[in-house]
Amino acid sequence: MHQIPHHISQLSEDAVPFVKKINALRNHPRSQVRDFFDPGESIFVTRAPGRLDVMGGIADYSGSLVLELPISEAIFAALQLDSSRTITVITLSEHVGHEMLFQMPFEQFEDDGRPVSYELARRTFNQCPSRAWAAYVAGVFLVLMRERGVVFEKGARILIDSNVPEGKGVSSSAALEVATMSAVAAGFEILLDSVELASLCQKVENLVVGAPCGIMDQITVSCGERGHLLALLCQPANLINMISIPGNLEVWGLDSGVRHSVSGNPYGDVRAAAFMGYRMIAEIDGLSVSENATEGSVRVEDQPRRGYLANVSPEEFENSYANHLPERMSGAEFLSRYKGITDPVSRIDPGRDYSVKASTAHPIFENSRVRRFSDLMAQRPSSDRLELMGELMYQSHASYSACGLGSEATDLLVELVREAGSRRGLYGARITGGGSGGTVAVLGECEAVAAINGIVERYEQKTGYRPYVFSGSSPGSAAFGVLKLTPE
Repeated sequence: MHQIPHHISQLSEDAVPFVKKINALRNHPRSQVRDFFDPGESIFVTRAPGRLDVMGGIADYSGSLVLELPISEAIFAALQLDSSRTITVITLSEHVGHEMLFQMPFEQFEDDGRPVSYELARRTFNQCPSRAWAAYVAGVFLVLMRERGVVFEKGARILIDSNVPEGKGVSSSAALEVATMSAVAAGFEILLDSVELASLCQKVENLVVGAPCGIMDQITVSCGERGHLLALLCQPANLINMISIPGNLEVWGLDSGVRHSVSGNPYGDVRAAAFMGYRMIAEIDGLSVSENATEGSVRVEDQPRRGYLANVSPEEFENSYANHLPERMSGAEFLSRYKGITDPVSRIDPGRDYSVKASTAHPIFENSRVRRFSDLMAQRPSSDRLELMGELMYQSHASYSACGLGSEATDLLVELVREAGSRRGLYGARITGGGSGGTVAVLGECEAVAAINGIVERYEQKTGYRPYVFSGSSPGSAAFGVLKLTPE
């Protein structure tokens, strides 16, 4: 039995039930769970919420401003040091296609005493789909070994419990990475500030898992505050401020039921196409480009706009670049003419066709929309301002579709919100995160709960699927901190 710290209820409402769940493991019917923790050793508990992408989304990798909300749903990680140099992970969450138990000796991450390559680790995890989820957890150790030179003399036993739905576009992956990284840092006494921790977690997802995400998810999950939009300028991770959501407003998330994956082809193609456009803009500006033949990438000398598409204004794009960019281009033609792109986590497939112009335009115009939305939110918006904020969300949604990241399901949810409109207290909606399904963010008045419930009912009637409603907010991992549970 481990003691429950007296201040635990001040951290989050779900912390006490999780600690009680740890103490109840001794009654679990499965021995591998019942005997998982040593009752005589301390346990380190961390928590990381999912996030709702209110504005910005996929423009993060192009340097846009983004506005993110840490949601109520979260992932807990409980870590206990193990004398054997083994990583053992158990997840209490029941997921189809996932093995409950993962175990790996540290030797699999080492080659003659040095950390193995990310590529080798990625291939290893991808060999068995039912164990691929473990890359988000075990990958934390490899990233700390490679990036921080950490030598793990002991192993770890990690218990994962989650109520962040997977595949809904609310970043369950970042929550898992951040909760795990926080627990490992606490247990092994590794000093990481919240931004560095988020950056290392992004490397887990980019390099070990192999998903080309930006950093907004990890930063929000790590640094977010309850009831505030986190304003992040992704150049690469400049935390601007926290914008308090006015008391009369609410942001909901409506799950479309269509599974989203940031590692899927649509997201990867749009990201690659945006960097293709950036490469073409460098050519239009007459900048010299050096080729890295071994990596299949290029480097632009004196990078325009500090290396970020979002620093191009909409006016500049329309006046100087739009007419020079192709609507579409094959990967083969692009590589023949331009050799490569500057993004290290995207790859151009010669056999694929890319929507260059729309994918390049999106982060440029999205950055402008997000900045306007942020200014309006900070002004404690009036009815007219709320209408404008809603219109900016609708424009963002349409831009996703133009890039090829829309879906019929999310279009339906957005249209139902538009039909309800301001007369029902709802002002705007947009697809979130990586698009292609997932969750729709909705802005409205707090009293518009009935309108949200009505949309849920209508959506279920039309599709047969009842959306999960994300509502409320909770602290990020840094604000929650670390609970050290000691034996009684």
